Amino acid sequence: MYGWIWRHLPGNAWVRGAISLVLVLAVVYVLFQYVFPWAEPLLPFNDVTVDGEGAAR
Repeated sequence: MYGWIWRHLPGNAWVRGAISLVLVLAVVYVLFQYVFPWAEPLLPFNDVTVDGEGAAR
């Protein structure tokens, strides 16, 4: 997959590297701004079942 993307980017290696960096940053931005906030209520990370009974001191 990465080879296919690399072959289809225009320019020499430096331009392809810059475009690849911009694409990676765009994907990270979309994940943090839209995907993760949407998925957060669906994940069980806030379902804490630990209580104070039997806690070691």
